[in-house]
Amino acid sequence: MSKLYIVPTPIGNLEDITFRAVRILKEADLILAEDTRTSSHLLRHYEISTKLASHHKFNEHKTVERIADQILAGDSVALISDAGTPSISDPGFLLVRTCIEKGVEVECLPGATAFVPALVNAGFPSDKFCFEGFLPQKKGREKRMTELESEGRTMIFYESPFRLVKLLEQCAAHFGPERLVSVSRELTKLYEENFRGTCTEVLAHFSAKTIKGEIVVVVEGNQVRKFNEKDDD
Repeated sequence: MSKLYIVPTPIGNLEDITFRAVRILKEADLILAEDTRTSSHLLRHYEISTKLASHHKFNEHKTVERIADQILAGDSVALISDAGTPSISDPGFLLVRTCIEKGVEVECLPGATAFVPALVNAGFPSDKFCFEGFLPQKKGREKRMTELESEGRTMIFYESPFRLVKLLEQCAAHFGPERLVSVSRELTKLYEENFRGTCTEVLAHFSAKTIKGEIVVVVEGNQVRKFNEKDDD
């Protein structure tokens, strides 16, 4: 048990957690959580009383060495995020890297992550895809969108409800108004929504409503680029 466990947690519906994940969280000496208030709700639901500590982007640089040493001393530590798999657009990478460098065993459990159901729901090719996560909010955002104009693979973005319309406007400008887009909102929750259409259609839909919840945007790849690659083969 003396190792770092990366434990995925539900992205919405509390039933979306594995039996093994619950067992590991109960048996661990310490659970590191992105937000202890958010995670406490899940832990109470499954009657998990393991000691809980904060581990987030504002303190992880200061704590990873100590946590790795704690595991080397014999403790088992489980890392969780507010939702989904830690290290996927959430804290986790620095701790995993530090543990590997110090010879600490790391084990990542399979489980929930938001982009997989969003990708499958979109109906776009999923044999190859490009996960972009959150784009830079300001500096570098336009540059990255320009770089993606020739991307032939399906593209996946995470976005906040406050910047969704802006992202869709940028998709229309950089990829063309007829490029197909799928927006998944509130996945696994009561008001889950999957809306598909051209950039123009999807932009009109979300511009006319109040947007709430966690959002995944899936964009069809550049088909011209894909056809050219096939011709080269």
